[in-house]
Amino acid sequence: MGLSRRQFLTLAGGSAAGAVIFQACGIPPNEILVQAPIQMPEDMVTGLDNWYATLCRQCPTSEGILVRVMEGRAKKIEGNVDYPVNAGKHSARCEAGLQALYHPDRIRGPMVRTGARGSGEFDEISWTDAISRLTSQLQNLRNAESMVVVTDPVGAHLGMVVERFVSRLNGRHMAYEPLERNTLSAAVKEVFDEERMPDLDIANASYILSFGADFLSTWVSPVKYARGYGEFRQGDRERGKMVHVDSRFSMTAASADEWVYVNPGMEGVLALSIAQVIISEGLGDAAAADSLTGGDSSALDAFEPGKVAGSISEHISAERIEELAREFAGHRPSLAFGGGSAAAHSNGLFNLKAIYSLNYLVGSVGSKGGIIFNPDPNLDGIPSTAAISSFAEWRGLVSDMNGGDVQALLVRGADPWYGLPEAVGFKEASFKVPLIVSFSGFMDDTTAMADLVLPEGNYLEEWGSDVSDPGSGHEMVGFQQPVVRPFFESRGPELGTKSFPDVLQAVAQGLDIDLELPGDNFMEIVQDGARQLFERGRGMAGTQRAGDYPDFQSFWFGALQNGLWRDESARSTKPVPEPRPLPTTIEQPSFDGPSGPDTFYLAPFASASLYDGRGAPLPWLQATPDPVSTATWRTWIEINVTRAKEMGVKIGDVMKVTSLYGSIEALAYPSPAAPTNVVSIPIGQGHTAGGRFAKGRGANVLSILAPSAEQETGSLAWSATRVKVEKTGKWIWLPRFENNVPDLPTDEHHEIIQITRTDT
Repeated sequence: MGLSRRQFLTLAGGSAAGAVIFQACGIPPNEILVQAPIQMPEDMVTGLDNWYATLCRQCPTSEGILVRVMEGRAKKIEGNVDYPVNAGKHSARCEAGLQALYHPDRIRGPMVRTGARGSGEFDEISWTDAISRLTSQLQNLRNAESMVVVTDPVGAHLGMVVERFVSRLNGRHMAYEPLERNTLSAAVKEVFDEERMPDLDIANASYILSFGADFLSTWVSPVKYARGYGEFRQGDRERGKMVHVDSRFSMTAASADEWVYVNPGMEGVLALSIAQVIISEGLGDAAAADSLTGGDSSALDAFEPGKVAGSISEHISAERIEELAREFAGHRPSLAFGGGSAAAHSNGLFNLKAIYSLNYLVGSVGSKGGIIFNPDPNLDGIPSTAAISSFAEWRGLVSDMNGGDVQALLVRGADPWYGLPEAVGFKEASFKVPLIVSFSGFMDDTTAMADLVLPEGNYLEEWGSDVSDPGSGHEMVGFQQPVVRPFFESRGPELGTKSFPDVLQAVAQGLDIDLELPGDNFMEIVQDGARQLFERGRGMAGTQRAGDYPDFQSFWFGALQNGLWRDESARSTKPVPEPRPLPTTIEQPSFDGPSGPDTFYLAPFASASLYDGRGAPLPWLQATPDPVSTATWRTWIEINVTRAKEMGVKIGDVMKVTSLYGSIEALAYPSPAAPTNVVSIPIGQGHTAGGRFAKGRGANVLSILAPSAEQETGSLAWSATRVKVEKTGKWIWLPRFENNVPDLPTDEHHEIIQITRTDT
């Protein structure tokens, strides 16, 4: 029986057998390069879809996702119900991964700079030429210890490759995160003696006391925490209560039963005052109280509510502090945690140590509904955690760059040109580095300054693995697989994109350096990790136990089909450590900036859509409304409505925001929820590059931050800046998305996108 055209194309299209058939029939080779649906013959469109499990890399914490693929094109992203971190849920940032994959501004192949640095003038070159150029440049640097590799915080197998490459080439690895979590990591280490972030068992808690951490929007692992929060509120038990302590009205504050405003940097004093009440009234664990006070019941007397309430906030009384302490101690299991702005002060470690120590008093360490420790990764050779370089280390790097000690700067997954405060001097120092190489797939701010661009593929085109941090209390390894063919594959092997770890291996090979990796390419390295898990014969891969698979290949397919391996019986066996004594004196925060009637504390915050700026090139995220202000596409400043009225400020007024280190402009958003002494500005806009949707849009609040550091960890104190706010006399429409109101405002400057709703 003869083949129809549909059957013929379905059988032959894109396959090796098909290439032979086409050549035999004399059909031109380009006929088989069918990728996009708009190029596909109508009778080859089957309408059938496939779903592939992989990992989302849009956020610092990876989520397990399923990608719907039709005719070779990714169409939809959903959460993977089998992945413990997100259990089927996913975020808007995750959904926008499709736009990152098919973005028209993706870099199409390797390039070399032809104009002045920063001019944006590049010529395309081949991969052979690009790797040869990089190899020859590094050849003379190997023994000079002058190569610096800058990445985002990388762990699992990618972290292993980067560590091997840097160590074998005698270089330096700098892991960059704009809103770094080093202070949080230091607090976890000091309070719990843990290297990894513990699992916060929000779902099983009865009372939550959170400090500064906008965990329902952007902090650490918001999808994981929001899923747990849903169970905390709507589980098969009494509805839990949450109190959020913060100096900004965030999405988490809006979702809490009670928002407690504190003056910036005073979160730790409030926590210690709560501890003082619990201990003095005998409401907590007696042994823990003895350890926390060194056996001296009067050790925390300096934090009695009556003594500190006024300095914490004019809005909280001594009586309310006592009530919070009794509620926290009396509604167990109770859970206290903090981060975000609470950690981003000069006394950030003081704050977090006080906050997390509260869990000892209520028996929540190592127990259900409290702090659950995570076991170490069950893989050989990979780092236990993804290291992050502190702000102090970045200032040291800038000094080395100015001194000529950095000859090559290799940047992947990071944009320090955008994220570091102007006062650090990174931009000026970068002109003194002879070679800057970027591996970015987008022309971000740092890539625009590069001499050589070696673009990596989108994560939906690449292999990878992940050991989740924070984990879910048991051993698990996530697997990332390509769900589509590389978008630029049709350009041939000498153009298009390449895997970053594969490029590092190729460079090392060109330098005749053995990285001693368990594979010739990154897929084989990831596969070797899966083989280790298979050989240990425990845990689950897919729907079967590892020991039930007849061979490794079957195990490998099972792990890829479900996107992970996990062993829920493998949990931390570490005993609960003895609590360390709490501070006995108040550690005041310090601030850098102007003072006067029109000055405020500046509270930058990660955007729910753009996060730290990485989502700015994607229009879906640009158009995603902020959950509190509902603003989109612009940079706005949240200012107290009463203060705004006193200053004659209306919504949309262009405000000049000035620190001692620079100024930006932002559109006014008067809010009744904004504190009178604090202004808040989202991070994410203000790029000098980044493509048509990011370049030149809004302002970069990170650029004007004071170069202040947390005094013990050296982390950037990004909440320690004061600014002057004044009108410029200009006005711009602030795009927002709001629901109906009974009466539309008559103010011509108050615009609303109206929603028509019909109740049935």
